[in-house]
Amino acid sequence: MAGSGTAHLRGDEALLSVRDLVVEYPGKAGTVRAVSGVSFDVLPGETLGIVGESGCGKSTTGRALLRLDRLTGGRISFEGESIEQTSEQRMRTLRRHMQMIFQDPVASLNPRRSVRDIVVEGLAIAGATAAEREQASAGVLDKVGLSGERFAGMLPRQLSGGQAQRVAIARALAVGPRLLLCDEPVSALDVSVQAQILNLLAELKAEYDLTVLFIAHDLGVVRTISDNVMVMYLGKVCEFGDAVGVYDEPAHPYTKALLDSVPLTDPDRGFAGPALEGDVPSPLAPPSGCRFRTRCPLAQDRCAAEEPQLREVRPGQYAACHFPLYQADPATNGAA
Repeated sequence: MAGSGTAHLRGDEALLSVRDLVVEYPGKAGTVRAVSGVSFDVLPGETLGIVGESGCGKSTTGRALLRLDRLTGGRISFEGESIEQTSEQRMRTLRRHMQMIFQDPVASLNPRRSVRDIVVEGLAIAGATAAEREQASAGVLDKVGLSGERFAGMLPRQLSGGQAQRVAIARALAVGPRLLLCDEPVSALDVSVQAQILNLLAELKAEYDLTVLFIAHDLGVVRTISDNVMVMYLGKVCEFGDAVGVYDEPAHPYTKALLDSVPLTDPDRGFAGPALEGDVPSPLAPPSGCRFRTRCPLAQDRCAAEEPQLREVRPGQYAACHFPLYQADPATNGAA
């Protein structure tokens, strides 16, 4: 179920801290409540995966962290510096340390510029000399597995999807970021190319000591690459915890429903369980109390009257649910 809370937050050592983030879009039909009170931390060197159905607010959250979308409320801190109200000039500097890789690699690249110029565009804005840009361009292209001799003079339209995404990664690396935000970076690619890009990201993370926020709807991809996972539904956090624990023993009915909806390798079984019934409610008028209650098989009267708060259901695993699937017994410090 979808709720709020701060029990899952992990202290002052976080590279990125988000508190009560709210993003809303006013329109003629009303106000779209895309993100409603989301809080989380990303520790240095960690890969945090954010997963959920389309429309859950995960991509909006990622864009808001770089101030690409306007914040309605909440606080964002990067390396101890509050950035939600900082000037646009200061944000231009901070974005060199907080780079984003977008879902559509070709659309994210300037169609009129060569690969050579695209990957060092950030350095050019920062005032790097032509010689510095030339050296950096050759270096980052080599790091992402693209030969500068072959690809430097190409335009984005001459690249495959996988090659364009490698160029986008090279552009992000060129400015020396500490945090890499990946918004569905492999969803538009063929499966074989997805594996190549995921392996590349893992290698570059280790080499450059990167911290990664990985946003995706593909549950398998998120499990493969993430240390911890945050599950979102209709602008709220449902569950947070270690990727292995959340996937193997989900405590939240929504997390379990997502996992049960993934096709199995056994053709006779097809699915592990029933898919979710009903449609996601409109973000113009989300349900009272728990936002997942209209689709939840465990919903009771309390769910409509009271919004659940994130609480620890087992060590390191948190769920915003009045009736979690699993809950540790405080008396035994173990499983219920």
